[in-house]
Amino acid sequence: MVALGLSLTFMYLILAAQFESWFHPVSILAALPVTIPFGLLSLLLFRTPMDLYAMFGLFMLIGIVKKNGILQVDKTNDLRREGLDRETAILQANAIRLRPILMTTVMLIAAMIPIALGQGPGASARASMAKVIIGGQALSLLLSLLATPVVYALIDDGQALWRRWRGQAQGEP
Repeated sequence: MVALGLSLTFMYLILAAQFESWFHPVSILAALPVTIPFGLLSLLLFRTPMDLYAMFGLFMLIGIVKKNGILQVDKTNDLRREGLDRETAILQANAIRLRPILMTTVMLIAAMIPIALGQGPGASARASMAKVIIGGQALSLLLSLLATPVVYALIDDGQALWRRWRGQAQGEP
């Protein structure tokens, strides 16, 4: 658990540097709290034990879900820089990025099926990694597609409220 906490902290700091914001990484990482339970739930559904390969699968799953959030937030920011209002930018960014996200998810699940069903020496160890990724990605896809834009909008509202409050506190009209 310590390794997971350190890796999430490191991810947050890298995203904060990349987006030059302390707030955008929160919207990107908003889908991660359900990713790990969905990955663990997939182990239960597939009746697979938690082992080292399953842990590797959880870390890979976190990275994939995080990448989906990056695609959404980055495109939303690009559209807002072009002058679109927040709601329009969010809707257009998600419509534009839906196909790449779905293609990545379908490709990943399809690539993991042979590993999950593999036979032979060492196949059962690698199968746990594949099963975590298959189940976790399938279960968290829809939630991550919804959570990231909602949290983005909430954080943007919070930033606007903060700027307004700070302006009034400094005596600006």
